[in-house]
Amino acid sequence: MKFKILAIVFTGFLVGSCNNNSTKEKDSVVANDNKEAVTTSKEQTEAYTLFKNNCYACHSVITKSHNDIIAPPMVAVKNRYQKSFPTKEAFVKAVTTWVLDPKEENALMLGAVSQFKVMPKQPFKEEDVVKIAEYIYDNEIEQPEWFAKHFNTMHPNGMGGGMGKNRKMNQ
Repeated sequence: MKFKILAIVFTGFLVGSCNNNSTKEKDSVVANDNKEAVTTSKEQTEAYTLFKNNCYACHSVITKSHNDIIAPPMVAVKNRYQKSFPTKEAFVKAVTTWVLDPKEENALMLGAVSQFKVMPKQPFKEEDVVKIAEYIYDNEIEQPEWFAKHFNTMHPNGMGGGMGKNRKMNQ
């Protein structure tokens, strides 16, 4: 337990100390999975920075195994929310609602709540959470190396574990 707390604090320190000057630029060029250069808008770069700095401290992509995580990977969160909220508008509203006021009775990912407890309420600005949710919806999300094997083992039919599959937050 002490190791997990130290890891969280250390990760938070590392993430918080990053200085990303690319948000000050008009546009930036990044490589996608096909190794092609694509232009990314300032808004998208800002959204990614918010996402990386505010979400990855707990929803880490660098964990070595499922046993080392303190929250579900963001790729799992995206997958689950898109199953219940397939349109961008509904997805963004659902994610934003949850992040701004996480309560067990409104949880969509009941297995995650059972394993990790309810996400602690964070002091995020609503406008930032909306940007993050839009970024998550619009982009492929990084995943830990072990995630695909774990997901396929736990969910052989491609669906969630079933604990919350028919439960939706107010749209």
